[in-house]
Amino acid sequence: MTAHWRQNLRGIAAMLIAVGALSLMDASLKTLSQHYGVWQVACLRGLATLPVVIVWIALSGGFQQVIRVRFPLHVARGVLGIVSLAAFAFGVRHLRLSEAYTIFFVAPLLITAFAALVLREKVDARRWMVIIVGFAGVLIVLRPSGEGTISLAGLAILACAVGYALSAITVRILGRTDSTQSMVFWLMLFVAVGAGILALPDWRPIQRADWPVIGAMVVTGSIGQWAITEAFKLGEASVIAPLEYTALVWGVGLDWVLWRILPLPRTFVGAAVVIACGIYLIRRERSP
Repeated sequence: MTAHWRQNLRGIAAMLIAVGALSLMDASLKTLSQHYGVWQVACLRGLATLPVVIVWIALSGGFQQVIRVRFPLHVARGVLGIVSLAAFAFGVRHLRLSEAYTIFFVAPLLITAFAALVLREKVDARRWMVIIVGFAGVLIVLRPSGEGTISLAGLAILACAVGYALSAITVRILGRTDSTQSMVFWLMLFVAVGAGILALPDWRPIQRADWPVIGAMVVTGSIGQWAITEAFKLGEASVIAPLEYTALVWGVGLDWVLWRILPLPRTFVGAAVVIACGIYLIRRERSP
């Protein structure tokens, strides 16, 4: 086995760990969303992560790297983060995790579209067609009944995917000048403070039984963030990125183990369409 493929295998292992850890974090968010408002859940996500981020910054170069930054773009990304997390908390409160993941899988397609519209990256007609087909897959999941009504929770997850994609475009711009540490720090700080202010009117005291869930969110979120960073550092993006779709397996499993529910058939149909389109776009990135 060549050194190249050994690196890819390490990247694959790291990505599988990342997906599992982040899925468990999402299950924690879904659990908390049953008891607290969406702004409070978003705030708790930011507050729970900040101490870990602060320690990481202290051990990896110090805090000067988070001061001299392109602050307006960090503010914009912070707003996107607050809205995205609140939308996700609302969506998973009412949807199965597997349904939420299937809708959110449209994010890579959106990133490609926004890269063309905002960054003026070249996207050919074939890729645009794949993006449109991918959205058709999302529409399959967004139709919860034969009456064709669209779920508000499903639209919330779609809004989360849009926010995530716009945030990814912002990261591409910020990454030219600002450190990874600064991007993570300011995002979590804005989420904690901004969502906390919005949550204040309806803030509920944290119940003792929910502290272990918050602890699980801290641990799994930190492991997931570290592992996904390592995955893309070690392996080729075209090999690593498709493994993000294994989150659907975690979603189905967690739905059954924690809530004794299974996906509806349309979820698998929609997921097949969206995942196929996403993998196609990822593979196409290797060609001009």
